Parts: sequence; structure tokens; C-alpha cells
Amino acid sequence: MEGEPVNVNEFQELARQALPKIYYDYYSGGAEDEYTLKQNVEAFQGITIRPRILVDVSRIDLSTTVLGYQISVPILIAPSAKHKWAHPEGEVATARAAALCDTIMILSYRSTCTIEEVASSCNAVRFFQCYVYKRRDISANLLQRAERCGYKAIVLTVDSPRLGRREKDIKNKMVNPQLKNFEGLISTRVSTGSVESPSWKAQLLGFTDDIHVYVDDGSKIEAFDANTAFDASLSWKDIGWLRSITNLPVLLKGVLTHEDAIKAVEVGVDGIVVSNHGARQGKGRFYVGIVMELALLVDLGAPWMTDIKATILSHQRRFTIQAFVISSVSWINICFTPVVFLACTSLLYT
Repeated sequence: MEGEPVNVNEFQELARQALPKIYYDYYSGGAEDEYTLKQNVEAFQGITIRPRILVDVSRIDLSTTVLGYQISVPILIAPSAKHKWAHPEGEVATARAAALCDTIMILSYRSTCTIEEVASSCNAVRFFQCYVYKRRDISANLLQRAERCGYKAIVLTVDSPRLGRREKDIKNKMVNPQLKNFEGLISTRVSTGSVESPSWKAQLLGFTDDIHVYVDDGSKIEAFDANTAFDASLSWKDIGWLRSITNLPVLLKGVLTHEDAIKAVEVGVDGIVVSNHGARQGKGRFYVGIVMELALLVDLGAPWMTDIKATILSHQRRFTIQAFVISSVSWINICFTPVVFLACTSLLYT
């Protein structure tokens, strides 16, 4: 590629050229045959902005608030794992980039830097993403560490009673890096995936089909079995348990129907994230129509919405907004044929 990249698609191409195939496939891939991933991208290509005329756009405001925190653009860094595969400083570098862009990073529980390392890297607003495990003490440990370190909200992923089948990772025989947040809770030694290896650890740490798994080194967590590291019995009543162990606001990530959005309000969560997990958890989990029902943060794996190069992305959006004669994100009319809806300035349903 000649010259500096000018849009996020060119950044993605640079990543494809620079990264080992196994890493690029992990970052860019989806579940099963990636049909849903393709649908995600195609759906957003069908969304256009309705242009207006004769509006003063000499001053443009892209800022908004999330849970009362001011950010410069309506773009957050979604929780994603293994940043050290792309940068030697991993999530610490991502956190600094988010701070420079004046937006919020949501740290994944599967980060390659610890909760504490990211918190001490810079002064910025951060959220922490997690799951509920059958061993609730592991979840409680992670959440309470995040709260002590000054994270401002908990983002609970609720769409994944087990991890998706990612065929590219299986073919590549992917091995996860050490997951720093689990040190002291589980082993960080890697085995070669023999039949004797406890497969629940593969599920807990994100492996599929026991390709490679973490083995026990005396940490005494044999209570898990193959497919129950994530608590498959998790239900609405457990939101009360979550609130009992943290004072932070709780957001539910993975809501795709208005019925579940209403239920979330009824049980008292502080916000929801509309997401099909970037099409990484299962085939067919796609419903862009929910965006017409709820004006919410959309995390569906479309490159222009989820690419973490927020600086160049904000310049792209600023140009687009000015060209379409819009002075503020508070009144963007977006057209998705055949429905027109109003995009809300709030990224989260509160």
C-alpha cells in the first residue's frame, strides 16, 4: 500500500499484511462459516444518512455522554482479547490511545495485560467486561479488582453460555497467550491438548475443541467440567447477585430484542449494549432491525463501527457529518430502507 492509510479499511489491510495469519484470522474472523459476519457488514452498507441543507456547520459537535461521562465521539472501544498479538504493550497501549481520543475503553476479562496494569497506564474512564462463571468466586474476584482499580462500570456479556465455534481458529490450531487476569486463580501452563487434559479449562479460557488447553498445577478448581465454566444457568434473577458484589453500574452486553431490553430495565440494570458479539459466537444471531426499535450502541462487527483506530475514524465521521450538513450527533437522521429512525445521542439505553 502506497502512502499513509486514509480510512479504516486500509488499516485492516495493513494489519493483514503485518500480522501472522493465525493472529489476523483471530481478530477478523467470525463463528462457523462466517455467514453472520458477512451479514453484519452488508446490513450497515444499507444504512445511509438523510442529508439536510442550509444548516450552520461551521462548528461541529460529535461529543456525547455515556453514564454521565463525556466523550469526544460516539465511539467506544469494545472489549476484545489478546491485544499483545498486535502490539507489544497490548491493552496498555489501547488504553492510552482511548485516553488521547477522549473516549472509553472497555477492558476484556481475557486481556493480555492485567486489570491493574491498564488502570495505572493513564488517567481515563474505563469499563470492565466479564462473564459469570459457575465458580462465582472467580467472577467476584475480577469484578472487585476492577472496582478497586477505579473502573467505572461493569459490562456483563450475557449472550454466550458457551464460546462459539470459530473454524479458522480450529484450523490454525490456535493457542491462547497467558491470560494475566487469571494468575493466582488458575494455571497459566499450556499443554498440547491431550485427551487427559481437563477440557473445562479450554472452555474457560477460550479454546475450542480442546486444541490446546491450560492444565491444573494445584490450584484446585476441579469442580468445573467440559462445558460449564460459563454458568449456563445464568438468568435474570442473578443480576441481583451481581449487584450485591459491586457498587458499579451494570450494563448487559448481547441484547438483541426489545423484550429483553424491557426486562433489563425492569430488573434495574443501568444500560444495555446491542450486540451479536461481532458474529463470533454463533451463526444466525443477527437482527439489525433491533436498531430501528431501540436507538442504542450497536456492536455488530461492522468495520467502521468497531475498528479501534478511533482517531482516523472520528475524522472520517466529521467529514461525513459536515458534508451532510449536520451540526450535532443529537439529530442525525439515518435511513435504513424502508424505515427511517432517529439516532439518539446516548449510546446506551438507560
